[in-house]
Amino acid sequence: MSGQQKALLAALGVLVVVFAVAVGAGRGDRGDPSARNPLVELLGRAGGGRDTVDPATVDADCAQAPGRMVVAGRCALRVADPGGLRTLVLRSRDAFTVRAGAPGDADLTVTDEVTTADDGSGAVARIAVDRAGTVLVSCPGECLVTVARD
Repeated sequence: MSGQQKALLAALGVLVVVFAVAVGAGRGDRGDPSARNPLVELLGRAGGGRDTVDPATVDADCAQAPGRMVVAGRCALRVADPGGLRTLVLRSRDAFTVRAGAPGDADLTVTDEVTTADDGSGAVARIAVDRAGTVLVSCPGECLVTVARD
């Protein structure tokens, strides 16, 4: 390796370290845990992004239309095999409870009470799905739950 190549390699190394420190240092405050980092979003899109469950592959007795369920008390959503690990995104203007099996070989059922966001954007549940299964959704009273793409 020539002297010029060594100098170029050293300069590139310094640039990588400066970039890593600049990204890691940030603004110096504690930050917002729900905020999205643009660099992480870019890397996620480059790596294939987040695949979500297609609303057309979710069926339920309480379905009003594909991807739209009117839940009066409790409703079982049947999710078709997504062909790999996907995220089932459920949205509602009202709070709701969701109960689903964990992905993989885990013998575990997870229950979550999803509350509305402080900014008035509603309630959102994100459920990992890797095979066909049933997700139970319940509402105090009646609520509209939609299967979203994001």
